[in-house]
Amino acid sequence: MGRGGRAKDREVSERRCVVTGETAPKPGLIRFVVGPDGAVVPDILGKLPGRGMYVTADRAVIEAVKPAQFARAAKGKVTVPDGLADEIERQLARRVIETISLARKAGKAVCGFEKVKGWLAGGEVVRVLLQASDGSERGKGKLWTPTGARYFDCLTSTELGLAFGRQSVIHGALASGGLSDRVVEEAARLKGLRVNVGGEGAAGKDTEAK
Repeated sequence: MGRGGRAKDREVSERRCVVTGETAPKPGLIRFVVGPDGAVVPDILGKLPGRGMYVTADRAVIEAVKPAQFARAAKGKVTVPDGLADEIERQLARRVIETISLARKAGKAVCGFEKVKGWLAGGEVVRVLLQASDGSERGKGKLWTPTGARYFDCLTSTELGLAFGRQSVIHGALASGGLSDRVVEEAARLKGLRVNVGGEGAAGKDTEAK
């Protein structure tokens, strides 16, 4: 099965984390390359040229990586910039926000309690339920994650607002489609970089509804 409970038509490529030594599907890892100046650079989109090095998308793992581990994977001397995990988190958050925005412009996303509730109750195939990490747990608990959908609370109300072109958003939902699948993938990685995000509301933390 693929991410979000969907069967894949092709196998997902796997790579080995240079820190843990464990092999995992590429969507759950962060790719790095070495820049012209010898500095390690996060490649969030996975498109930069150069020998790829992979680390699990988890803040504790990324903060634990040592220059020697990158150097061994790169087969040469490297430098690791300060605040690497923070920079990756920033880039991932921007990526999630931009992808949600694209889904909104394509008519595949709505925000606001009543509109989201209407989608959930009206038969719309919801792929992702989004709720702000700093929103009221009581209010968030009144919505539910549909069977087979994913739930994320790794964005703040201000960040969700940016995605929907508003000042602040607490509740959002995305219909099924390629853009929503991208949100699932990137939000899952972002969640690994953000600590103490959200709470155990009735809607649940980042989960796939059964």
